[in-house]
Amino acid sequence: MTSTVPSSLAEAVSAGRAVVLDGGMSNQLESAGHDLSDELWSARLLAERPEAVTEAHLAYFRAGADVAITASYQATFEGFGKRGIGRDRAAELLALSVESAREAARRADAGRPLWVAASVGPYGAMLADGSEYRGRYGLSVAELEAFHRPRVEVLAAAGPDVLALETVPDADEAAALLRAVRGLGVPVWLSYSVDGDRTRAGQPLAEAFALAADADEVIAVGVNCCAPQDVAAAVATAVRVTGRPAVAYPNSGESWDAAARSWKGDATFSADQVRGWREAGARLIGGCCRVGPEAIAGMAATLRAG
Repeated sequence: MTSTVPSSLAEAVSAGRAVVLDGGMSNQLESAGHDLSDELWSARLLAERPEAVTEAHLAYFRAGADVAITASYQATFEGFGKRGIGRDRAAELLALSVESAREAARRADAGRPLWVAASVGPYGAMLADGSEYRGRYGLSVAELEAFHRPRVEVLAAAGPDVLALETVPDADEAAALLRAVRGLGVPVWLSYSVDGDRTRAGQPLAEAFALAADADEVIAVGVNCCAPQDVAAAVATAVRVTGRPAVAYPNSGESWDAAARSWKGDATFSADQVRGWREAGARLIGGCCRVGPEAIAGMAATLRAG
């Protein structure tokens, strides 16, 4: 008998399976009592408390997630350098982010395939000033590629199942990232942070998604860290423009106040919404900031019931 279990995440996505992503790393770490108030955010714990990162991943796997997104969103050579961490040690910490997620998958012993997505956050995440929600950094595509390439090389060498080019606010940065991952031999997904039908930098989503249409490395295109109500239309646009499956993992619906470094407003995320996202073409579905294991468990149950 031929097995129907996918041998890779890319295979699962191309087969049309609904794959459950995890939720927010920072909120899970904060709920465990860890202070993430400095500029390195969750990446600081890779150096100081890597076991805490593994435990956070494990909580999501046990809640029903199929994919853990690593704690490398804000982990960069430049960001670590500001804290006096040299490039060799920074490279070790980037690789550790992948191994921490792998270790959580081993401990979960879930009886189903579990995968690791290495997070590649935008340039603005390193600045830690909220500019990842604006884009338009004043850098050229070539300069952004030069910033991202060393980090994605290290992450790719650590052996993740996919590189998550995530929370991208600007089509120029997406172009740089797609150039940076070329030839690394690791599949990627590309997800923008959006506001309505535009990127955070104001570009129409159809134009932004089109950049990935001919990139062989890309297995899915979509959105993350956006309002839940923006997901369905964005997913439909991504599928129509690229012909690829979509990825969708919005935040709770609250908004980030960069000056106050706190979340404002009310949560609007509901596990019931995922049916519409799947119908629109999303195949990688999860949550981002402020979406915890309980919500992921509800999402997993909804998707698997369908």
